[in-house]
Amino acid sequence: MDVRIEAGWKQALQEEFSRPYFKQLTDFVREEYQTHRIFPPANQIFSAFDRCSIERVKVVILGQDPYHGVGQANGLCFSVNDNIPKPPSLLNIFKELESDLGIVPSPSGNLERWADQGVLLLNATLTVRANQAGSHQGRGWEQFTDQVIKVLASQSTQLVFILWGSYAQKKGAVIDNNSHMIIKSPHPSPLSAHRGFFGSKPFSKTNAYLEQNGKTPIKW
Repeated sequence: MDVRIEAGWKQALQEEFSRPYFKQLTDFVREEYQTHRIFPPANQIFSAFDRCSIERVKVVILGQDPYHGVGQANGLCFSVNDNIPKPPSLLNIFKELESDLGIVPSPSGNLERWADQGVLLLNATLTVRANQAGSHQGRGWEQFTDQVIKVLASQSTQLVFILWGSYAQKKGAVIDNNSHMIIKSPHPSPLSAHRGFFGSKPFSKTNAYLEQNGKTPIKW
């Protein structure tokens, strides 16, 4: 199947694109875009991969679903388009960033600047119906993104995997912590951020690990 995705990722995932489940997923997603309002826009489904080629990945942040509000989702987990109010989880991420590294939050919640430095902002499910959270779960995206994680964990070394919340931590169970750094904490959602997300210092820990392994730190 010809999937429009960055060339390095296309080569690494080619076998996955030929599996029956992916054909079923593609048929489902195509029908959904024709009959419902779906986010992100179709040309941004693989934005996380297009902005961060497989060769450049240094850090992986795992999310769950794209935002389902109008104008929010841009294909990167936790990120919103410019001039869109920051959702509560993203506000808390920026609060922790300021506490951790003293970085004053950007007016924009668009995290493309992170992706461009080698941060793969990966949602487990890459599409969603407008105003219907979780509406595209269980259709095959999770199997696809599980394979993305397996490919990265097996073909690369010394990556940082940031797993916020139990969902991301279960999805990251295949990662070998002898080959990579795994940072775990509660989710930045207002429901759980005060249970250990605040004060977890994921950004400084990530940069310290990257520098220890001869890699350029992220300008968060």
